[in-house]
Amino acid sequence: MDIRDLLQKRILIIDGAMGTMIQRYKLSEADYRGERFKDWPSDIKGNNDLLCLTQPQIIKEIHKEYLKAGADILETNTFNAQRISLADYHMEHLSYEINLAAAGIAKEAVKEFESQNPKSKIQNPKFVAGAIGPMNKTLSLSPDVNNPGYRALTFDDALNAYYEQVKGLVEGGVDLLLIETIFDTLNAKAAIFAIKKYFREHPLTPDTGEGREKAELPIMISGTITDASGRTLSGQTLEAFYTSVVHAKPLSIGLNCALGAKEMRPHIEELSQIASCYVSAYPNAGLPNAMGEYDERPEDTAHYLEDWAKEGFVNIVGGCCGTTPDHIKHIAEHVKNLKPRELPILEEAY
Repeated sequence: MDIRDLLQKRILIIDGAMGTMIQRYKLSEADYRGERFKDWPSDIKGNNDLLCLTQPQIIKEIHKEYLKAGADILETNTFNAQRISLADYHMEHLSYEINLAAAGIAKEAVKEFESQNPKSKIQNPKFVAGAIGPMNKTLSLSPDVNNPGYRALTFDDALNAYYEQVKGLVEGGVDLLLIETIFDTLNAKAAIFAIKKYFREHPLTPDTGEGREKAELPIMISGTITDASGRTLSGQTLEAFYTSVVHAKPLSIGLNCALGAKEMRPHIEELSQIASCYVSAYPNAGLPNAMGEYDERPEDTAHYLEDWAKEGFVNIVGGCCGTTPDHIKHIAEHVKNLKPRELPILEEAY
């Protein structure tokens, strides 16, 4: 079943935090290194994407927990898996390999889940979204306060890094591509360009199951509003952000991270009123406490998202930082009988 057909019928559930779940395993430096990287010259603990190569069974276990909780969309463990961010660990050359492996792990988790739940494949199909994070460098802002014109990387640097990541994800078998946690829209533009460029050079074959020609995979785009001002970190309003990326004709545009559901509500309401595509929302488990931990209860997060669904704001919901399979389970239960947001009828969609 095509995800667009499913989105017309019900609200879909995207999974929760990967990093939060990895932390539960209390992995050591040796665990991150595994046998392959035991002699790596620098510390690599914290490089969660590398676990796709050194601890793939852990990543698969996390994926399966989210599937059991009711997730319809799994995100690959590739948030920082492009060479710009991997340079922190001197592992730029592993970008393609990590993305390829991550996609395969997520697809394998879905396959195993469906083998144990045979009705799911037909009645409740699962999708794997290739997660493309914002990078640890920005194209719009200078890291040097004394030189506002300086940039840590060029647009072509970002484009090429994202292209390599997209190649690994697509060849690994993902169903969707998710550009997420966008704080600098120019970085997102580079990711969009990379996706479009890849599919111009490698168009998909016709989907014989649905009889539809598919030149490329659906794109999901999710930005980040950093505070009550309603702007991204690079200074754009929500409407300006939407206008900047809607040309990509995405499956969905939404918000994630930075804010808890309570604080995100007015921004999701605004987005639902202007978006011509589907709207996604996966907030943090509240705001972090004094210790930097997220302690919003699953039932509280679910209550907020249920309210959004009743108001007709959303089509895809889930969780970001601090959320767990328990959060996703509660969210899924709270929205399962609610109607998805209807797409507006516009003279010109894009």
